[in-house]
Amino acid sequence: MEHILQATDLVMDYSTQQATPNATHMLALNHVDFGIQAGESIAVMGPSGSGKSTLLHALAGIITPTAGNVMFRGANLARLSDADRTKLRRSAFGFVFQSGQLLPELPAIENIALPMMLGGASYQQATDMAVLWLERLGLRQLAQQRPGEMSGGQMQRIAIARALAAQPAVIFADEPTGALDQTTGHEIMSILMRTARQTGAAVVVVTHDSNVAAFCDATVTMRDGRLSSPQQSQPTAGGAR
Repeated sequence: MEHILQATDLVMDYSTQQATPNATHMLALNHVDFGIQAGESIAVMGPSGSGKSTLLHALAGIITPTAGNVMFRGANLARLSDADRTKLRRSAFGFVFQSGQLLPELPAIENIALPMMLGGASYQQATDMAVLWLERLGLRQLAQQRPGEMSGGQMQRIAIARALAAQPAVIFADEPTGALDQTTGHEIMSILMRTARQTGAAVVVVTHDSNVAAFCDATVTMRDGRLSSPQQSQPTAGGAR
């Protein structure tokens, strides 16, 4: 089965003194290869500063690597214009971040609808889809609440609904449980992985937590900008998978 998203020989060089004889190079990505199939989930683990979030940002087309290629369904992200990369992120990728990153002035239903409207959907189409996802995740009662009126777990559930509502091919989750207690984090990962499997989306999870990584099909480890070979995850006692 072919990879839906594949990176080859990625280098991200943050130089402190570029193009000088005494240049200091910091390779956040050091010739990294990565691939994921549709419906697959992979956790990227590693300590702070290992390069795992940089890898996620490169895979999602948020940053352009110094060298190497990221291919999504045959398209080289580096060869797309900024506008086309933005359009691709809105239509094909979903994002869940540690803090949810919901807009504080908007109620939940409009936070979920906003990416779809930015992608071209009408307000009515987007909010209708948002309602469907609120109901699917048991969050209908939060539709008109703003982030400041929600708990951290509720905000992450809304962030998951926002990520999934546009039916993305790939979901990127960067420390999705980092601001939550263990019990709530387990619930959030259960919701994310269950709904992603139902929709067939691939999932890339960046985490430092082995309990979070256990929800994924496989785990890779980043250290000093290098990526280990994938290791199959084992089901947890609590039924993580």
